[in-house]
Amino acid sequence: MMQHLIVFPVVLPLVAGILLLYQRQGLVRYKRTVSVTATVLLLLVAIGLLRQAAGGEITYYALGDWQAPFGIVLVLDRLSALMLLLTAVLAVGAVVFACAGDDEKGSNFHGLFQWQLLGINGAFLTGDLFNLFVFFEVLLLASYALLLHGGGKARIQASVHYVVLNLAGSSLFLIAVGILYGATGTLNMADMAIRVAELPAEREGLVTAGALMLLVVFGLKAAILPLYFWLPKAYASAPAPVAALFAIMTKVGIYAILRVYSLIFGDSAGGLEALEQPWVWWLSLATLAAAGIGVLAARDLRLLVAYLVLVSVGTLLAGIGMRSPQAVSALLYYLIHTTLITGGLFLLAEMIGLQRGKAGTRIVKGRPMVQGTALAMLFFVGAIAVAGIPPFSGAFGKALMLNAAEGNQRLWLWPLLLLTSLASLIALSRAGSTLFWRSHRGTISGTPLSRCQWFGVIWLLSAAPLLVAMAGPVSSYTQATAEQLATPQVLIRTLLPDAGDAQ
Repeated sequence: MMQHLIVFPVVLPLVAGILLLYQRQGLVRYKRTVSVTATVLLLLVAIGLLRQAAGGEITYYALGDWQAPFGIVLVLDRLSALMLLLTAVLAVGAVVFACAGDDEKGSNFHGLFQWQLLGINGAFLTGDLFNLFVFFEVLLLASYALLLHGGGKARIQASVHYVVLNLAGSSLFLIAVGILYGATGTLNMADMAIRVAELPAEREGLVTAGALMLLVVFGLKAAILPLYFWLPKAYASAPAPVAALFAIMTKVGIYAILRVYSLIFGDSAGGLEALEQPWVWWLSLATLAAAGIGVLAARDLRLLVAYLVLVSVGTLLAGIGMRSPQAVSALLYYLIHTTLITGGLFLLAEMIGLQRGKAGTRIVKGRPMVQGTALAMLFFVGAIAVAGIPPFSGAFGKALMLNAAEGNQRLWLWPLLLLTSLASLIALSRAGSTLFWRSHRGTISGTPLSRCQWFGVIWLLSAAPLLVAMAGPVSSYTQATAEQLATPQVLIRTLLPDAGDAQ
């Protein structure tokens, strides 16, 4: 049974999605039960896989028993196990929140939600580039429909930009995969790493072109400058549970850069080593600066949280650009923090908007809220955490990032990251004072919120103190993950024992 556990994160949401779409006209209670049960089971599976990967052993599942490099393989190591667990934790909060009524605002919400999890989990597990493309398409197709869930002019407008850009990215991805396959003769990432290391000089230009095209695709998914302009409006207009799940979407791009450029274009890639480093480093700093300006300019709470996602993207990509195990360890800790906290803030913004009536999530004075005190406390925790102020996890994560910078990197990263944190704090303070302190006149507005909504927000925002309380074991795991990424030969020998010595 345990050897088949690796395929469960793909099979479980696939089966649940089929059941839900087949019974799309069924009772709401049935759809909610199936969706929540499948997501909780996914969380339990992810915990089991994390425990399996924590010892450092890399395992894989060959579909149909067709071994690599010819067959499709799902690979489990520390990084993929961590991303699976993070996705499952985020999904539990989002799907329970949706059961308060957001799932009834359109059709097929739960089926599409499960298929989005299928695409995300598959992207984290796949061992070859073509199936990475396939799983990207699965998660994108589901996200197109989820973004439109409930309808509305703003969502339709944002979805057009989102769909067009991602279709262009998908086309570029397929072209890049074709180029790399033509140059190396393989799609398996471990096998490609070996062949790139032995690449004839006349093919280096072709592989370089394919690798840089992949960087553009992954940069679009991660929302790096100048490819991020689709994100703020798309995330701000999406339904709250969808926006919360979308918090992991940019991390799929981050994961792809980490995986592909550490495995295929790592230390043994000859002239192609560190191909992405200068591009990622400088563009990450530009992303940080632009996102900081966006945070200050935002006049809607959901748009503010969307720009905070971009701040996290710039910070994470800076960790990749520093290209050291210490930086990768720091960015993984920060990745856990920012995914859960920004996901929780999207849900919290929806709760605040529901209680403010016509004012909604606009950062303007409104009437006092029925449950304003409790919402203000949650907003304070989320704001302090995402801005990087002690004693919550954001401060610890950013301190790890700053400490990982070396030499001239400090001259650029320290002022930019600290100034962006200050901009976030100013913007969140302004939003909090307007939404809660200055909105005290008039009759109380809103109705009490559902327990499902409270659970979803508290479930995600509780990561802020928990990641600090568990900072020791979490940072130890991320450090071990970074060291495993720095030694791709182990993964290559696991998948290709006969060819592993070539690395």
